[in-house]
Amino acid sequence: MPAVLVPTRYFWPRGLRVHAWDSSSIAIEKLQQFAHAQQLAIDAQCRDVVTAPPQRTALMSSVVSHFLERSLCPAIAAALKPGGLLFYQTFCAERVDSSYGPTNPDFCLQKNELLRLFAALETIIYSEAGSLGDITQGLRDRALLIARRPAGIS
Repeated sequence: MPAVLVPTRYFWPRGLRVHAWDSSSIAIEKLQQFAHAQQLAIDAQCRDVVTAPPQRTALMSSVVSHFLERSLCPAIAAALKPGGLLFYQTFCAERVDSSYGPTNPDFCLQKNELLRLFAALETIIYSEAGSLGDITQGLRDRALLIARRPAGIS
């Protein structure tokens, strides 16, 4: 799983605790060095989230970037507290530029798949531009979802 560097300067001053998980000890070490240099308290752990997913209703927000394990999506949604936000971005199978990102189609989203994987959440923003419009502008080759866990789901 690739490292996710959370923009902690936005969260830390507001009193939020930041946790970062990655299966790469090198990525975690780099994040810890960054956090130390910036004087930020980040709980960075080498952790395989597939075998050790986050606990139910443990998080107010979750950021997932360039990672796709479909079987983990229900646990990611369940880890959000009611009203909690999910920020998810990863690669699509349909690409404008195939020079980066995964080559294995198992790690690429099909059209609108991210919406289906998190159908239990309320969609706030969804983007999957692909080859629409000016392909030199905007976020291409990735789907972006911002969603909220409603109060009533279990």
